[in-house]
Amino acid sequence: MQIYNFEFSEQEIHEAVATGRLLSMEIEFSRVCNFRCSYCYVDEKIECGNELSREEIRDVIRQAKELGARKIIILGGEPSIYPHLVEMLRFLGKEDLEIEMFTNGSGIDKELADVLAEEKVRIALKMNSRDEKIQDHLAGKKGAFRMINRALAALKEAGYPSKELFLAISTVICRQNIRELPSMWQWLRTENIEPYFEVITPQANGRENSWLGVDPGELKELFTELSAIDKEKFGRKWEPQPPLAGNKCMRHQVSCVVTATGDVMPCVGVTIALDNIRNSRLASILKNSEVINNLKNYRQMIKGECRSCEKAAECYGCRGAAYQLTGDYLASDPTCWRNSA
Repeated sequence: MQIYNFEFSEQEIHEAVATGRLLSMEIEFSRVCNFRCSYCYVDEKIECGNELSREEIRDVIRQAKELGARKIIILGGEPSIYPHLVEMLRFLGKEDLEIEMFTNGSGIDKELADVLAEEKVRIALKMNSRDEKIQDHLAGKKGAFRMINRALAALKEAGYPSKELFLAISTVICRQNIRELPSMWQWLRTENIEPYFEVITPQANGRENSWLGVDPGELKELFTELSAIDKEKFGRKWEPQPPLAGNKCMRHQVSCVVTATGDVMPCVGVTIALDNIRNSRLASILKNSEVINNLKNYRQMIKGECRSCEKAAECYGCRGAAYQLTGDYLASDPTCWRNSA
């Protein structure tokens, strides 16, 4: 079984936990973004100065590689408009690291798409609706729909998707798009594009904009319908459970986040700065963090319904949702339908 961003097996995850190793690291090159997404995890009220230099980024990536990381996941801000993106992609390629990039596609033209293909970058293109008005509204930018679709066309021209060139569509589940998601799922499957549908983590914009909200019962219905579509039409079998449709998030076992200013966090939802890479080595930060150790030992540490759930061996809910809604990263996930019945 493949879990967390599709590649890592349960055995690989168990071995990484046992040896204190990483399998991946998420990193923000910059928080500069040209969209104002209504669900974004980045709080726009906070100016992001003093961002990491390219050398500091390269250094922490090398540190992650020393800890066993095979894949670097580029977050943002918006990576495709980061002025040094190509340089950093070439660096990652020379380090023989897998690259995955979450992007709104606004900076992806033919030239960049060709570079992405050369470096075999796994792309998760953010698309929340096939309706132009809804997509632009959710992105907070007029013209976003056209930008995203231009990027998709450029990626297809460069050879995406294929066996070597992985392409996913990253979609947040919200009130505005929930009715179209089953048809969107089927469209992506027929295009050989991986659907990456996730529940919104209630933080920053996603928490302020309550009009996005979908209740746990509706999420259960959607996940159940998507599972049935996959089983009946595409021969794929999976059990519905949040926060990712058809996939499982166990990222705290194998990964961490480094923000654009060097803070190390468990994930973008558990916004606890463990330390800063300008102060300490990554290995030391992770080894000495009580938060990281508690999350790795989640079976003993997790609380409430998540602790006794029949899925506890393979799921711990969304730790980001638990932290943002309760202030306790070990609390039961309030957004899971199993806990709200």
